[in-house]
Amino acid sequence: MKRYLIMIIGFIAICTMFGACQEDFLDRSPLDQITSADFFTNPNDLKVYMNQFYTTSTFPLYGWWGNDFDSDNSIGELPNTRLEGTRLVRNTGGLGFDNIRRINYFFNNYKVIEEYAKFDDYKQYVGEGHFFRALYYFGMLRDYGDIQWITKELGTDSEELYKARDSRNIVADNIISQLDSAAMYLQEAKTDGSSRINKWMALLLQSRVALYEGCWEKYHNGTVFGVDNPQSEKYFNKAVEATSQIMNSGLYDIYSIGNPHSDYFDLYSVIKDFSGNSEVMFYQKMDKSIGEFYNNSCNRNYRMIHPIGRSYTKGLADSYLCADGKIITESPLFKGHATLNDEFQNRDPRMLQSFAPPDAVRRIAADGTPMETWQWVYDRINQGADFQCPAGYIIRKGCDPDETNIIYNNEENPSIVYRYAEVLLNYAEAKAELGALTQEDVNKTIKKLRDRVDMPNLILDEITTDPNWNFPELSPVINEVRRERRVELVGEGHRWDDIARWAAADELIVGMRPIGATAAQYELVPYPVDEDGFLDPYQNILPNGYEFDLGRDYLTSIPIQEIVLNPNMEQNPGWESN
Repeated sequence: MKRYLIMIIGFIAICTMFGACQEDFLDRSPLDQITSADFFTNPNDLKVYMNQFYTTSTFPLYGWWGNDFDSDNSIGELPNTRLEGTRLVRNTGGLGFDNIRRINYFFNNYKVIEEYAKFDDYKQYVGEGHFFRALYYFGMLRDYGDIQWITKELGTDSEELYKARDSRNIVADNIISQLDSAAMYLQEAKTDGSSRINKWMALLLQSRVALYEGCWEKYHNGTVFGVDNPQSEKYFNKAVEATSQIMNSGLYDIYSIGNPHSDYFDLYSVIKDFSGNSEVMFYQKMDKSIGEFYNNSCNRNYRMIHPIGRSYTKGLADSYLCADGKIITESPLFKGHATLNDEFQNRDPRMLQSFAPPDAVRRIAADGTPMETWQWVYDRINQGADFQCPAGYIIRKGCDPDETNIIYNNEENPSIVYRYAEVLLNYAEAKAELGALTQEDVNKTIKKLRDRVDMPNLILDEITTDPNWNFPELSPVINEVRRERRVELVGEGHRWDDIARWAAADELIVGMRPIGATAAQYELVPYPVDEDGFLDPYQNILPNGYEFDLGRDYLTSIPIQEIVLNPNMEQNPGWESN
């Protein structure tokens, strides 16, 4: 009993010290005040240590909605400093090495346990260490590009404190290697999807990293963000390899109970327990009994039932196919843009499960009685901050209409972290980038997503040229794969990362303003209207559109304090004179 008391006190001391170590400069204070032998003497000790990385503050939920507002999909509240090109160089602040430092401490000390237990008894936690090191480094890679790769504890006089940044492709290779190790050690069991990660989640993250870096090196080649000797095909092949392993495992599939007009919606809005779900690989379980719930900093469902200045864009709306699988400019099923009811008719069912149609139930009483439809909100989009909807398209995906789950500061709706749909999309995109996507590949990936909503399959030999393709200079196959990714993953935080890795801000952001629905269908709309009659909410605020700087804004600035402390730490392109 005394030993466990000492362990608990020691762990509290570790966490307290970690919490205090938020200084910059690679969080350089040494950990020599802690003796690992006092703690890492039992597999459960390693488990307890790794638990800290599963919390909502350190296990990113991949930006539910956040990254979509930094894109062409959605309008958030202004100012949007990234898209507007108005971010400034930070003077202070760290780069994100605090979590890396915690992981490095683990790897430099966990082997004490070798004299107490067999490797098979604790290899899961070693795998988790590799996974989280990769996860946090991937976050820094996306933000800063080149970054120092450090895998050991640093003292105040460590030479690594003053090393130059490692090239982004070296960092990407190391991240992928970490995930190879994670996949080797992590359990292969499917698990309950909310307690501990497994091999397949590591491979999904690996495919995400590989696809990101492969696209970055391909589409940023020749720019200030490019790398010497780009090897995009190497990364695309790795993405195919990783996703193929998951697909061949047979453990996961697309969730469907045969309701094409609700299954996709239910996944993000209604289902509360994913422990037996075929598609959800990992999710953040919310349980008030253990202190996990949405509080006033993230009342997801409470916020979702109000637009609060957020809305989808016409660009996103127009990207949905009609129910016959044809584009809106070709299909006789398309009813035009005059009203939302017209626009939503005969479309890919994912549209009505992501956008709020006026006649859909918005709130359901505890006894199951419908209380109101979304029309109630559409009638008020110009009345108060809660109902402002600048583009006129209300976001529905992720909103649970059950009144008992719309409780401010007390919500328990779970958040999906990883789902199998991304595995299929990553596989299809990597194969398309390699120029190797076949109809058989489509049938085992995109077809599965479309089958859920009863949409026709994508037939590679029958792709119709879309005059509104975002990337007309690219192949029809890549355009259609990107379309599928856009509509399937909308609102899940992927869109900005997609734009960044595709180097697509020139096509989708620069000089653009988000356009909305037909203005005439709303009464007393307090937003400007363009020459075609569509809502143009930022017309006066951003007369020249977004002024994203293509030579700077794909990456974030290095804080000046970091450069002062380490003269070998160079500033990112374009930020030097800011």
